[in-house]
Amino acid sequence: MPPSPSVPADRPPQASTARSATKTVVIVAHGQPSAPEPAERALAQLAAQVARFLPGWDIRSATLAQPDRLETVMRKGALVYPFFMADGWFTTKVLPQRLTAIDHRQLPPFGQDPALPEFVASMVQQALAAQTATAENHTAQDSLLLAAHGSARGPKAAAATERFATALRPLLPGLDLVTGYIEQAPYLADIAEIMPTQSLCLPFFAQSGDHVTQDIPAALAKAKFQGRLLPALGTAPQIAQLIAKAIRRA
Repeated sequence: MPPSPSVPADRPPQASTARSATKTVVIVAHGQPSAPEPAERALAQLAAQVARFLPGWDIRSATLAQPDRLETVMRKGALVYPFFMADGWFTTKVLPQRLTAIDHRQLPPFGQDPALPEFVASMVQQALAAQTATAENHTAQDSLLLAAHGSARGPKAAAATERFATALRPLLPGLDLVTGYIEQAPYLADIAEIMPTQSLCLPFFAQSGDHVTQDIPAALAKAKFQGRLLPALGTAPQIAQLIAKAIRRA
């Protein structure tokens, strides 16, 4: 079995019960308005994982979909880590408006982490290696479909995805990488329809909400996509360590 993808290794230090928290970080995600509790629990679990790498820090979490949760967990002077893929509507408008009365510092979103392309390249290489090992006759060019949200509100979401794809391509030479969107052209179903049989599809999402569990599989089924659908990017086990490193850099 190939090794798990990893960010540069730091073994999580043991938390000391005698050391009090000195800094507060609130990890904020969109959540799922139709069913807020599961996404809220998943984000709380991620925050607990991040805390293992940041002893002495107070790591909290809140989804925007859970009423008043963000305002309840916020503290004056906290760092706010947007668990979003782009600097779009929610990170530039909604989040600042909800926190306008609280002194805080907002960090760049998860999807803009400079370490993310290298992490994804490692993850994709391992997935391709596993796929090749189990395929009886692997002759097609390796291909990756980056499935993203896009937005009808403006170009920022798609632009962030395209910047990420541009950064990722040199790290995966020989791989055909294309993007497809749920809410704008080029639509995911249209792109998936012309993908090779043994392609991978990676949801460029932070959490596994309805877009990941329903919309993406539906689009792939409509396109008769015969490749492999990977879990949402933000659910990879090593993401907690990557987030902790981003917080340290801040």
